[in-house]
Amino acid sequence: MSFIAKRLDKIKPSATLALAAKAQELKAAGKDVIGLSVGEPDFNTPDFICDAAKKAMDEGKTRYTPVPGTPELRKAICEKFKRDNNLDYKPEQVIVSSGGKQVLYNAFMATVNPGDEVVIVAPYWLSYPAMVNLAEGTPVIVSAGPDSGFKVTPEALDKAITPKTKWVLLNSPSNPTGAAYTADELKALGAVLLKHPHVHILSDDIYEHLVYDDFKFTTIAEVAPELYDRTLTMNGVSKGYAMTGWRIGFAAGPVELIKAMSKVQGQSTSNPSSISQAAAVAALNGDHGFLNDWRTQFQRRRDLVVSMLNQAKGLKCAAPEGAFYVFASCEGVIGKKTPNGKEIANDTDFATYLLEDHNVVIVQGVEFGLSPAFRVSYALDEDTLTKACERIQAACAALG
Repeated sequence: MSFIAKRLDKIKPSATLALAAKAQELKAAGKDVIGLSVGEPDFNTPDFICDAAKKAMDEGKTRYTPVPGTPELRKAICEKFKRDNNLDYKPEQVIVSSGGKQVLYNAFMATVNPGDEVVIVAPYWLSYPAMVNLAEGTPVIVSAGPDSGFKVTPEALDKAITPKTKWVLLNSPSNPTGAAYTADELKALGAVLLKHPHVHILSDDIYEHLVYDDFKFTTIAEVAPELYDRTLTMNGVSKGYAMTGWRIGFAAGPVELIKAMSKVQGQSTSNPSSISQAAAVAALNGDHGFLNDWRTQFQRRRDLVVSMLNQAKGLKCAAPEGAFYVFASCEGVIGKKTPNGKEIANDTDFATYLLEDHNVVIVQGVEFGLSPAFRVSYALDEDTLTKACERIQAACAALG
């Protein structure tokens, strides 16, 4: 009998983290590897946020805090939701966790019973179905390909909902595609969800601040206020403030749900880092002028990568509305052979070919639930991105 729990048979290690580790190994071995797999900004955390953390340490704020977060941070989060999203929450409706991933995990563990279904739109962040499986729920995958802009249609959503549906999970802007829903698109999805009062909505808004081309971000509880009492709105400081290592995510929703999530957190990790919470207060309450510069740089990088990938033989890539990813089709290279005679049978083969023969790390689309495709993170400087895309172009040109 195995010592390891059977529930782990339903999941596998994170592909993105594994690829990042592989890239580091190759670099350490002297290979000139360019990693396009890591989902974090390459900018440093702004100084005023780091200064707030130092001040907190100097003032001895290094002890346990309340499990769902400090009063100061929960108040700042309420103010953020009102300021940015026109959503009214009280501190008791807010939980702070050790990263956005823990927010999601807490929510599923607190609510999902065996057999409950969670509707997830593919392409999806690969941790979504894994967490549902760990909670003994059933992921229900709804494909949303390039024809719909990688966004679920109202008709497809309605078809996916059953009496067993507990949650519908929406991620906008999306990881891995960068696709973002307009207010009208969210209203149309909201109209479907109003027909199914037993369904709750989990809105993952972690990339809220990273949108381009004058796109206006909205969230579903904002545009469909009738769903407010059934929505958990999740966000954090990782992506928008370049604070991935600080590990602060947060969410707001019904008091009963927040209490249940706090119960899970209280018996697992307890409170998030006190120092990181102080830094997050500064991030949410501070001057956000730096975001304009970051968005400008990200948009230039996006346009560069989209242009260069579309010039690669056999690849197609649309310009996404947000985040810092592009999700490109590699359908045109499937069935071709490498100079060594190996056939590219799927997107995993293509990713392996790029890594082993051209020293570029991408993430194959199968990990995100849609093939044949791949994700590129453009959270790197333009010179490095140019070099990487030139290698991808050369790799595609060499296929016969």
